[in-house]
Order: sequence, then C-alpha cells, then structure tokens
Amino acid sequence: MSGSSNFSHAFSLTDEIADIIRDRILKGEYRIGEKIKENQIATELKVSRTPIREAFKQLESEGLIDYIPNRGCFAKGFTKRDIEDIYAIRKALEVMAVEWAVERITDEEINQLQEQSDLMEFYVKRRDDQKVMEINTDFHDVIYTAAGSRFMAQVLRSYKEYIRQTRKALFSDKDSLEEVFNEHREILDAIKHRDAEKAKEAMGRHLDGSKRRAEFVYNVK
Repeated sequence: MSGSSNFSHAFSLTDEIADIIRDRILKGEYRIGEKIKENQIATELKVSRTPIREAFKQLESEGLIDYIPNRGCFAKGFTKRDIEDIYAIRKALEVMAVEWAVERITDEEINQLQEQSDLMEFYVKRRDDQKVMEINTDFHDVIYTAAGSRFMAQVLRSYKEYIRQTRKALFSDKDSLEEVFNEHREILDAIKHRDAEKAKEAMGRHLDGSKRRAEFVYNVK
C-alpha cells in the first residue's frame, strides 16, 4: 500500500477507507486482536479522522472489528468457526438455489452462464484474478435469479457481504483460478443437461473447495 491514495469522490471516502482496512484484515495484514491505529491510518492515507471513524463503524457492523470504549478498535477477521459457519450456510443456500434453477432456468439464462464460463476461461488463462472474481459473482447471480424465488434472493442479498468478503481474499490466490473455473464448468454442464442431482453435487463440491481455499488463504486454525 502506497503512502497516499487518490479518492475520487468525497461521499465515497468512508467506503474506500473501509475497503482498504477490510482487505488488510481479510489478508491477515492485521492479526486477530491487533489494534488498528486511527492516527496511523490518517497519516498514511492523508485523511482526517472523521471518515476513518465512520469506516470503523461500518466494519464493526460487518463483524470484522471490535470497538472497545477507551481502548480503540481491534481486528477480528475470520476464525476457523466463522469460515465453517459461512460455508455451511452458503452451501445449504446455493445447493437449494441450483436445484430450483435447474427446474426453472430459461434458455437465455443458460446462454448467460455459458458466456460467463467462456469469459472466465479467457481471464483464467491470463491469470487476471480481479476479472475472474467479477465473472464468478455474475455466474452465481444468474443462478440466484434463475432459482425464481424472491425470498431466496432476499436471503442471499442479506448474506452477500460475507460472500463478497471471502471471495475477495480467495481470488488473490492466482493458483486457485483454474480450479474454480473447472468447478464452474461442472455446474454449468449439469444445468445444461437439466440434471438437478448432478448440479447439486457439483455445487456442493465447489463450495467445499471454496471452504478449503478460504481456510488456506486466511490461515485459520
């Protein structure tokens, strides 16, 4: 991280600071229990303390930091139990979503999944982790939509921030990109054949792989 940052819009300053701190927590640059010093961040990023405090509130609401009165803010990150909980819930939701999607998906949505798969293969070969992460999100979003349930969509939206946080760190490991692509291809093949059982099995393997990769990236014990 360079000593200064260029922030494009004042209204997004809090969000951009929160993104920087969040990335550091998720990548282990701040150890669990380590104090995150407000004055140090203010000096490094050349910003006032007000947006930093707002960013701290945002991260506290996400469960990534603890605020202790008269002591300050401390990194929480993800524990092994957190990772297990996140992926147990995500697996249950997404296996159900892909089962419903197989029953309700349109030919147009299948074409969208194929386009996302082709794009992912293109960017995997170029080891562009940022693009692969974006396409991965779009691929899963098509499945959520194809499931055709407003309630399912609402549940997944409420859970989306935790999914986004774990994905962001996972795709910083470029060696996992091809593995992720192959898992997606298995899911797509099952959906194209409208085989609900194979789609559920493929999604389950994908989420088990994601959990294993998350535990490796976060180095949780």
